[in-house]
Amino acid sequence: GSCRHRCCPGRNNACWAPGARRAHCFCDSYCQRTGDCCQDYHATCRRAAVGCAVGPWGPWSGCSSPCGVGSRARSRQVTIPPRHGGDPCPDLKQRRGCLGQHPTCGTAK
Repeated sequence: GSCRHRCCPGRNNACWAPGARRAHCFCDSYCQRTGDCCQDYHATCRRAAVGCAVGPWGPWSGCSSPCGVGSRARSRQVTIPPRHGGDPCPDLKQRRGCLGQHPTCGTAK
């Protein structure tokens, strides 16, 4: 079987070619896990793979609690989505703890 006309990302049961002994071989990136790739999968499809790319982290948000324990968050955007079995995207959001210390904290009665 040959993948020369198609390469599919992820798991796609419709992405196959006739293989040896009436069996199907696959041209989806999942075939690497199941071991049923067509003979030319790596040469044909991995060449076309595009890994995810992300932009820089944005600024941290303000603390969610003006007084006491809260959290801050920041995010980043995907600039190039993964294609044809390329590397998946890393985390796009981060969260960390913070302690709100607004000037009015502790003065309320």
